[in-house]
Amino acid sequence: MTDLLRSAEFWALVAFIIFVVGMFKPARRALTSALDQRIEDVRTQVEDAKQLREDAQAALANYQRKQRQAAEEAAAIIEQAREEADRHREEAEIALKAVLKRQEAQSLEKIAQAEATALREVRETAVELTIAATGELLTEKLKGPEGGALIDAAIGDLPGKLN
Repeated sequence: MTDLLRSAEFWALVAFIIFVVGMFKPARRALTSALDQRIEDVRTQVEDAKQLREDAQAALANYQRKQRQAAEEAAAIIEQAREEADRHREEAEIALKAVLKRQEAQSLEKIAQAEATALREVRETAVELTIAATGELLTEKLKGPEGGALIDAAIGDLPGKLN
């Protein structure tokens, strides 16, 4: 063993082991510190990812709620438009009926006026024809001796009829 203690290789080996043992502690601290930092970074990233996931889920829920509300509002608007269209159709039907009644009344009035005008024209024509026929009959009867006697009788009755 004395040879061993005297050999340079042995002391190089001992120095190397001391060096390795001496370096192991700081290297271990650096390694564990780096690993701890990396673990902390990963943990922070995981927590950030969890927070982002929760935010995304909340945003998704919010958008889904807004979408449902928009669909409900759209349905309400459509229903309101249908009701308003029905109301306008009913009002238009009522207005159309009123216009048709007025036109019917005006038409009946025009027909009545046309009937009255036609009846008046027929009467006037009948009177004109009667006067003309009477004139011709009187002209024929008043010719000759009988006509003179009728004229004399009419003239004689005239003073009694004038009073």
